[in-house]
Amino acid sequence: MSTSKHKSPALHNAMWPGIVGKGSDSEPFIDLDTMLSLTAAAEVDGTKFDGVDLFLSLPHTDIDSTDDDLKLLAEKLAAHNLVAGSLVAPVWPPVGGGSAMGSEEERSAFLTQVRKACAIGKKLRDLGVRKYGVVRIDSAVGPASWAENPAANTMRIADTFREACTVAEGYGERLAAEGEICWGGMHGWKHMVELLEKVGRPRTLGFQADMAHTMLYTLGYNSPESRILPADYDWSDRGVLVEALRQVAQALRPWTIDFHVAQNDGTVKGSGSHDKTGRHCPPDDSNGKMDIVKIAGLWMRKDDGTPTRAYKHICWDGCMFPNAMMTSPETWVKILATLIRVRDAHGWD
Repeated sequence: MSTSKHKSPALHNAMWPGIVGKGSDSEPFIDLDTMLSLTAAAEVDGTKFDGVDLFLSLPHTDIDSTDDDLKLLAEKLAAHNLVAGSLVAPVWPPVGGGSAMGSEEERSAFLTQVRKACAIGKKLRDLGVRKYGVVRIDSAVGPASWAENPAANTMRIADTFREACTVAEGYGERLAAEGEICWGGMHGWKHMVELLEKVGRPRTLGFQADMAHTMLYTLGYNSPESRILPADYDWSDRGVLVEALRQVAQALRPWTIDFHVAQNDGTVKGSGSHDKTGRHCPPDDSNGKMDIVKIAGLWMRKDDGTPTRAYKHICWDGCMFPNAMMTSPETWVKILATLIRVRDAHGWD
């Protein structure tokens, strides 16, 4: 019997760490079946993962999956007693998408991937294995390209995102833009707020907050004008970090509809084909800069201390871990234990 203090939000594991930063120029991919098995096997005092968030690109879930493919996926999830939550739309050029601020052809490719992802989301709902979650997007372009004409490019991305909202609404889906330092127009917390406001579709487009990426916002990587922490910041002064993160959370929490629990060591990392972005760390990494439970509360609770209840699940995200760590059952027990502590501190019933 579970000893968890709260029933909500549900606890999910991300599947894309088996793909992101891996491949021919890095370590081998970890297939979806292996990721599902490792997730389902983890247990802490009677509590297990409730579900997984999926990456809609091969070698995991094909964005062009047939109905039969999705039925098989639903059966696999059910066999592991897991459900699907949020879905990552493969909006990037290498996997069939295109820049959200690019040519009409590129923007059309971006929107096509969003449409396909939303259709998969609806099909998984119809199959009974998905009752909550969003479709995750980003601008699919780097900060350097965006910086060539910031105002015009932000407006162009906003126009594309508005069109994506219309697509999503047709499938009963919501979109969440994940702020990362590697995505143009989303690479700083002030830029992220500006973009969300320019899109102006809060019922359909929100923010996906990842603790590792939002911590990088405070350091101003790729956006020095957005830096909050002083240049000579002493990491031993945790109070300064908490207040910096509080400032970011207060600006973006009202938009947050999807939340990733994560750790970061204050550096950036890229492996395989992935651009440098916030370096995820295991929850017990001695170099981790955050008190995970405390900082999660900045996102999961309003300023008055009450839970936001803005999402029905939270998800662990730990990209670019070595495969030896990824395939160790102990890794997922530690991660599950961390999610339980977060839910015990900030969850609800």
